[in-house]
Amino acid sequence: MAVNLVNVENVSKVYGTRALLDGVSLGVSEGDRIGVVGRNGDGKTTLIRMLARLEEADTGRVTHSGGLRIGVLTQHDSLDPAATVRHEVIGDMADHEWAGDAKVRDVLTGLFGGLDLPGFPKGLDTVIGPLSGGERRRIALAKLLIEEQDLIVLDEPTNHLDVEGIAWLAGHLRERRSALVCVTHDRWFLDQVCTRMWDVQRGTVYEYEGGYSDYVFARAERERIAATEETKRQNLVRKELAWLRRGAPARTSKPRFRVEAANELIRDVPPPRDSSELMKFASTRLGKTVFDLEDVTVQAGPKVLLEHVTWQLGPGDRIGLVGVNGAGKTSLLRALAEAARTEGEAQPAAGRIRVGKTVRLAYLSQEVAELDPAWRVLQAVQQVRERVDLGKGREMTAGQLCETFGFNKEKQWTPVGDLSGGERRRLQLLRLLMDEPNVLFLDEPTNDLDIETLTQLEDLLDGWPGSMIVISHDRFFVERTTDRVFALLGDGTLRMLPRGIDEYLERRRRMEEAAAAQAPAPAPRTGPDAPERSAADLRAAKKELQRIERQLDKVSEKEAKLHTAIAEHATDFAKVAELDAELRELAGQREELELRWLELAEDA
Repeated sequence: MAVNLVNVENVSKVYGTRALLDGVSLGVSEGDRIGVVGRNGDGKTTLIRMLARLEEADTGRVTHSGGLRIGVLTQHDSLDPAATVRHEVIGDMADHEWAGDAKVRDVLTGLFGGLDLPGFPKGLDTVIGPLSGGERRRIALAKLLIEEQDLIVLDEPTNHLDVEGIAWLAGHLRERRSALVCVTHDRWFLDQVCTRMWDVQRGTVYEYEGGYSDYVFARAERERIAATEETKRQNLVRKELAWLRRGAPARTSKPRFRVEAANELIRDVPPPRDSSELMKFASTRLGKTVFDLEDVTVQAGPKVLLEHVTWQLGPGDRIGLVGVNGAGKTSLLRALAEAARTEGEAQPAAGRIRVGKTVRLAYLSQEVAELDPAWRVLQAVQQVRERVDLGKGREMTAGQLCETFGFNKEKQWTPVGDLSGGERRRLQLLRLLMDEPNVLFLDEPTNDLDIETLTQLEDLLDGWPGSMIVISHDRFFVERTTDRVFALLGDGTLRMLPRGIDEYLERRRRMEEAAAAQAPAPAPRTGPDAPERSAADLRAAKKELQRIERQLDKVSEKEAKLHTAIAEHATDFAKVAELDAELRELAGQREELELRWLELAEDA
């Protein structure tokens, strides 16, 4: 029987006139891996701070088992700014001790990319004071993970980690024996790590078995059975569940919810996006050209980030952009945005960016734009316009869109200066969408947004007819909102990844293994028999790559239609067999195209 580590008994907490937690009773046992979700401001952080005894409850009590070893990662670290990374993370351990400890090696490599901490000016001997908030947070996380604990409490551990870092952390936490309680908005991470969920809503905490996918189903069931009046929210939950069930099979390693019940619940829910219809609509708004890059080189100061890139963003394209930090993702968006702002006058260091004449770009950067703190929320939105056309006949007033993004009628009259960081981020998104753009650049749009707001945003983007590029470390958001993934692998190239983020992680792993092996590169061949590729050959290869990418898109569209047809003729076995044969033939075509694409990508 699992040993109980923490008991929370009838705990309440009030701030001002608002009860964040009202008579909550919970427990954490050995082996538990609990994810905590809920809207910003509903009390998630307060709950885990009381759980860790960092904050006192107004009523009730929190009991720890005797000798409980607990490690806590808060949103604000307590590192000594005068100390070195070595002092905070390794402590007094001699080099041969920590270098011989597999756990220490794993943590340093997973969080920093190597034992010598590449990217830090003096490696382990770097002084902490001048470092960025993200670097300090990784140091605090490394310090916590190297120690031994019975219970780990983490508040937004994936903040400032890239896709690889998040994948490593998920694997590391699955292997640990420590119990875990974790607040995060990263839904992929929740599915990979957690076996239970706590949903904090209006002073109450609802418990669910399983990861995020299981929680979405169980919550939709609970709301249906209770016949809640929140029909909009219920429809969104059902829509997200439909995507989870129709996407990659088994989002969790061991799905625990009843498949039959889940399928019945989503039986009448259409796919999240009608890609063909959106593409037609986008073409009418944008024409044939959005952004065309020809032999482009992107620099940040003297550093060359991308070189000889030929690429096209077409009408209706929904692109996810992933890559190592510093590879040039944001710099590429800035170069495109600058070309659009100057109507093609501003150009990169080399090559040319052609911008479509009808492009109306909205760019959500990582910095939250400053607004007049005296403005009210509704006033800040109405400054852009009173009504917005969201495509496919959907029109909303400024007030309606505010409510969709979690600003109820009372909150709409709150001064901007009184908003939290997450609420300001929501307001920034609102203002962008009110301007009716037909091209969206979203650079880390999920920062500071809670899961409900992310779901609302995804729902809006499902019907939004335009071209879009998303940079995000939130894997769930990228897979949910985009159709294709391109990667910057740090070698100056931009590559399409037919298998998405899984392929990106595999490629990065192979690159790291090759670098670790430190095999000397063979000397370049010279002489009359040395193979040479002319500029014309390279251009031809790039054109064929683009042609294959278009063919892959068409194959994906046909596969989607066949899946729909199979579902419609589920009782006609002869028809299903015929459609299934077509589907297998398409799968063979896709495999041939992907193999050819990979061959060309290696040479291009």
